[in-house]
Amino acid sequence: MSKGILGRKIGMTQVFTEEGRVIPVTVVEAGPCPVVQKKTVATDGYNAIQIGLSVLREGLSNKPKKGHFQKASLKPMRYVREFKVNDVDSYELGQEVLVDLFKVGDKLDVVGTSKGKGFAGMIKRNSASRGPMAHGSKYHRRSGSLGAKGPARVFKGRALPGRMGGERITVQNLEVIRVDVDKNMILIKGAVPGAKKSLLVLKPSVKAK
Repeated sequence: MSKGILGRKIGMTQVFTEEGRVIPVTVVEAGPCPVVQKKTVATDGYNAIQIGLSVLREGLSNKPKKGHFQKASLKPMRYVREFKVNDVDSYELGQEVLVDLFKVGDKLDVVGTSKGKGFAGMIKRNSASRGPMAHGSKYHRRSGSLGAKGPARVFKGRALPGRMGGERITVQNLEVIRVDVDKNMILIKGAVPGAKKSLLVLKPSVKAK
């Protein structure tokens, strides 16, 4: 059965093990995430639950959104995601999914949106090497040749300047170092994508042994 929870990235710090080893961790405030909707094979073609995070102000939601959440007796929420499950009946509308879903030692896949860098040049965006910086070079930070003369076009996938960052990224197989149920906090080994306070989706790793 798949499971998951939504959270916000708080920032990075470090913790010490009993042996005195330093572990870099990302602190994530995960949940509580109430169940907004239950989907079944009979009604939607598959089994899943929809959960939400972060209650919205009254004026920021329209009537369709309010009606969707009223079915679960909830206020409209900023983020809504769904997770496929085998047993939908084990969940109730309004039931809160908490951070105790995971325990120390679990392996997670963390999904987030990377920091937006704006328009970036060839070297920064693609980790390319620059040309000689002497005055006679006249070739310093350009893209270089775009391909053969014959096709008379630029092939797709060519490394060029353009918008950098702001993309959906999944970092796989990260270890849970600590879980604080009282504060809804989970400490994950290593770095995760996104800026502080950005949305993260935490789910069991598909590659964990």
